[in-house]
Amino acid sequence: MNNYRWFVLILAGLTATLAIAMPAMAMPVLFSEMSQDLGLSLVQIGAIWGIGSLAGLLTGLAGGSIGDRFGPKRTLAISCLAVGVTGALRGFSINFATLAGTVLLSGLATTIVPLNLHKACGAWFSRRHLGLANSAVSAGMALGFMSGSMISATVLSPWLGGWRHVLFFYGGVAVLMSIPWALTRAAPGDGAPSPVDGAPSLVDGGTTSMRQALSHVVRLRNVWLLGVVMLGVGGCIQGTLGYLPLYLREIGWPPARADAALASFHAISLSAVFPLALLSDRLGSRKMLLVVAVLMTATGVGLLAVADGAIVWVAVLMAGAVRDGFMAIFMTMVTELDGVGARYAGTAMGLTSTLSQMGNLIAPPLGNSLASHDLRLPFAFWAAMALVGFAVSYLVKEKKAQLSGRFAPN
Repeated sequence: MNNYRWFVLILAGLTATLAIAMPAMAMPVLFSEMSQDLGLSLVQIGAIWGIGSLAGLLTGLAGGSIGDRFGPKRTLAISCLAVGVTGALRGFSINFATLAGTVLLSGLATTIVPLNLHKACGAWFSRRHLGLANSAVSAGMALGFMSGSMISATVLSPWLGGWRHVLFFYGGVAVLMSIPWALTRAAPGDGAPSPVDGAPSLVDGGTTSMRQALSHVVRLRNVWLLGVVMLGVGGCIQGTLGYLPLYLREIGWPPARADAALASFHAISLSAVFPLALLSDRLGSRKMLLVVAVLMTATGVGLLAVADGAIVWVAVLMAGAVRDGFMAIFMTMVTELDGVGARYAGTAMGLTSTLSQMGNLIAPPLGNSLASHDLRLPFAFWAAMALVGFAVSYLVKEKKAQLSGRFAPN
């Protein structure tokens, strides 16, 4: 049991990389091929990119509740299979309508997986190491985002024979990832000691009906507050990542340099995720780090609204440095809230994810619409969204009883 939780953690990180993040970042870099093959306009490509957020809005809450009802083991086994099949279906698209439909269908399944990866971390790791465990999932996401954008169009597409076969390939990988989840052990029971340190764990003591879980979670003020934080910060990041390469090209940056700026965002995020999570496990307050991370995001994106030349790189690195570390700390805080724990973690993360997807859905079109007035205005708008999240993050109350456990000796 002592070593088995590390197998589960490695599997969670690989699932985040191979089944979720790489296929997600493959789409933007394959859009050029898709548009030529299917005759897509720039507006239609933008609509395809936004449909994923719509799917997450529809299934975020249900996906978390399903995990609370059936447990992360079964949920991840079935959802990885669904992600693979629906993801591969995108490769059969013949026009805008069929691509939009298959992307929506794929997004419905994809949203379920990250929520339950973090729930699995809460089930297998004690509070003392939960930040580190969640950071492994976030690092897997960052690695997938970076590698998917780097190799999908330039390596996999020529090697496999086009964008359709790339999507078939990623679909097959996701299906394969369902097998080890189906074969994993069940998580420890409620109140069981941590497999290593004997500290109290956050595991649930059994399944909970979806109705009961939702009824319980919607009454928790702190869950709603964290959801609003994610609405602001998530919308800010989503808008910025979609607009940044286009903006840099528009102001005269060479395409390769503009893409390198986006890649640097993910690279520094990957390098910083573990130090931030380890620090959150050692400090007496995850909230303090969360507040600092939100402020750095708002400052970095806001700086893009006024920056020129080398300062653009400073702004990008400032915003990117805390992106995945923020997510690891955020998911850990949700699990640790009073009244949540691993029993209701899936539903709580689902509710915050739903609010986040609302931000992801509205932020890009609203921000992009300001570009007709001034190319830099979108960044100011998205920074303002993050500042809303910054203000709300102060209202979240941590569970004080947890904090002493983070200082316990190893």
